[in-house]
Amino acid sequence: MGKNIIKTCIIALVLWLPFLAQAQKNIVISDSLKANSDELKVKMGGQGFGKAWKIRFGDYNTVSSKQGWTTTSTKGNFFNTKTESKTTQKFFFAMTGGTADTAFVNAASNIEVKQLQEIEILNHVYLGNNEVLKESNNFSAFISINGDTTNLWALLMNVVQGTQVEGNNSYEAFMTDGTRKIFLVPATSNKNGDDKRSMPAAGYELVENGESIAALQYFGGGMLGMNKNIIWINRNLDTKMKLILAAGLSAVLQKKMNNMTM
Repeated sequence: MGKNIIKTCIIALVLWLPFLAQAQKNIVISDSLKANSDELKVKMGGQGFGKAWKIRFGDYNTVSSKQGWTTTSTKGNFFNTKTESKTTQKFFFAMTGGTADTAFVNAASNIEVKQLQEIEILNHVYLGNNEVLKESNNFSAFISINGDTTNLWALLMNVVQGTQVEGNNSYEAFMTDGTRKIFLVPATSNKNGDDKRSMPAAGYELVENGESIAALQYFGGGMLGMNKNIIWINRNLDTKMKLILAAGLSAVLQKKMNNMTM
């Protein structure tokens, strides 16, 4: 009996190995970033009342946080066949990175949606149609080190989509201190076409002057989403810049965890 159970477990493991291998694919990052960084798996802690998510990876850790209420306002015409809604959420957190420095982050998400909605005028008879005319998803996070606002970094992300948008969608995301500009480039595990899952891993690669300096994976792909949250930061950067990038990527993770997606 015992041998049969062991045999069954071995067969099951063998059958599952291809699926596990697929589920463990990460986003594709540049060879230079892969060679000059460590794969830091992110640990997410539960929120306390009025707090943002606890985040820890490598030497980086959120040490305090606040999260405001999510507020939504909606207006429409008489029959609500055309509506406009606005959803806003703000949060703050402080992050350390194994040194005496602390990064302070103030962030806000704003989502505005204009859409058409059909109405039922008779049983199974509808007037109008359901259509998203324009959805604007705007996210901003302002990062300072030790409260020094003279060297403030801003992380700005804006996604606009809908039938009234040219090409149906537009995307812009970058970090800047007013002089430098670091782009958040969408990344997946299917960049080279070798991840056949219907839901590949997803994230961003941070690129400055054509060089990849950091990356974030916020979804591991597949049904299980294994290795979901991973961060890479070029180890050759100075400690303050690494802390700024760690705080910025943590702000993006906070947004994702709050379902204020981009």
